[in-house]
Amino acid sequence: MLKILLGLAASFALTSLSLRADDFDSAGVRIHYIVQGSGEPVILIHGLYASAQKNWGFPGVIADLSQHYRVIALDCRGHGDSDKPTNEGDYGMKMVDDVVRLMDHLHLASANIVGYSMGGMIALKLAATHPDRVHSVVLGGMGWMKEGSPLQLVWEGMGGHERFGAPPALLHGFAEFAVSANQITALKMPIAVVVGERDPCRKMYVDPLLQIRPDIPEHVISGAGHITCILKPEFKTELAAALSRNLAGR
Repeated sequence: MLKILLGLAASFALTSLSLRADDFDSAGVRIHYIVQGSGEPVILIHGLYASAQKNWGFPGVIADLSQHYRVIALDCRGHGDSDKPTNEGDYGMKMVDDVVRLMDHLHLASANIVGYSMGGMIALKLAATHPDRVHSVVLGGMGWMKEGSPLQLVWEGMGGHERFGAPPALLHGFAEFAVSANQITALKMPIAVVVGERDPCRKMYVDPLLQIRPDIPEHVISGAGHITCILKPEFKTELAAALSRNLAGR
């Protein structure tokens, strides 16, 4: 375990030294992002209550992928060094719009999208609503939230208080990430799933996706749960392989 932690710390230190950080205005909300590497663009979207550095920098994902790609990782609104609006309606689809505006800001016609957990919801919604902007998708620890499903209703009624500096409106907005079955079956870009063996999201979100899209490959990380999956060395290996296969299959 000590060896793994030392390796993660080294990767994080290397990434922190070599990346470029910046901000841009997304319709009045300041969004922080980092860029590292060159080549085919890959946009990384982190999970709930995380940030680009926590989700992708510390585990060494940015450092690894930036050896082959131009890696762009944003702090979603409500997280990290980005603005944290508090009003209802400030999240949901506006988080998808932030990714599109980031691509516009960087003059990217399209990109490969990788999302983990919440980021996976955003990634799939982005693919469904802006398919022309998405080369390929890798969903980490996430699958499909069906439009009109009980899971969507749960998010619509989600209560609670501010947690980790994120307002309650953030959770309510998750309901807007739901996608219809017709939208899922219409997606033409390569899609892959990387998920932990013990992740409850496999049953809730991944299985429903694979039922209507059995052509989507699922890569399971042995022994990993939802939180621990991204820390496993196997996650980086499977993610890099999924990206490579997606690019080859475009």
